[in-house]
Amino acid sequence: MKDGATVLAIIPARGGSKSIPKKNIYPLAGKPVIAWTIEAAKRSKKITRVIVSTDDEEIAAVAKEYGAEVPFMRPAELATDTTPDLPVFEHALAWLKEHESYEPDLVVHLWPTSPYRKDGDIDAAIELLEKNPEADAVRSVTEPSQVPFKMWRLDQGPYLAPIMKKEHADFYATNPAPHTMPRQTLPETVVQTGYVAVLRRPVITEKHSMFGERTLPFYHDPKTYTELDSYKDLAHAEQVLKEHTS
Repeated sequence: MKDGATVLAIIPARGGSKSIPKKNIYPLAGKPVIAWTIEAAKRSKKITRVIVSTDDEEIAAVAKEYGAEVPFMRPAELATDTTPDLPVFEHALAWLKEHESYEPDLVVHLWPTSPYRKDGDIDAAIELLEKNPEADAVRSVTEPSQVPFKMWRLDQGPYLAPIMKKEHADFYATNPAPHTMPRQTLPETVVQTGYVAVLRRPVITEKHSMFGERTLPFYHDPKTYTELDSYKDLAHAEQVLKEHTS
């Protein structure tokens, strides 16, 4: 990675949340939800620019108030319940290239619905990618509360089918009943989180992927990780923020 690399943080925040209306600007521990992520990005020593991609004018105003840029408004067709991350990031990078001739070296994906981040973790994730030039991306992960080898599929007709049997046929050949085995003896698995992801720009613009072929894990503390999908989650997140940011 060259010295003085440009590192762009993109915070995607659409306005149409149904589980918690106006979730991205819902008041949380004294600030709008999105403010926590904007401030975490701005505390980073490696991020050189912070933008919010949104279709909502109210979210845009709050984002600007807390120091993020909103150089464009996201098209409505890229802000639906079923819109994946990739086209949102492709749109942002294409707009910045066309209108500003701006092409960052690295792109940091920060989810606003994960409001608490330990100071230094964002920079540590960026450094992990910088120190591994063969890697395409870094993605935050934690150990799952339930391993997939103990899970079943419900789309195989009327009967349960082991969810990993097809993907790990070699393992099942010698361990036909992993759902009865101690988890310590099963292959190690991790679950992705909405804490942080770092990608090389061409992974998005040329490979059309949000992880590429070589993704490194970035482990973070699962005890302080929060994700806002319900009002119950808001209460938990508020408690975590008050405990760790006061």
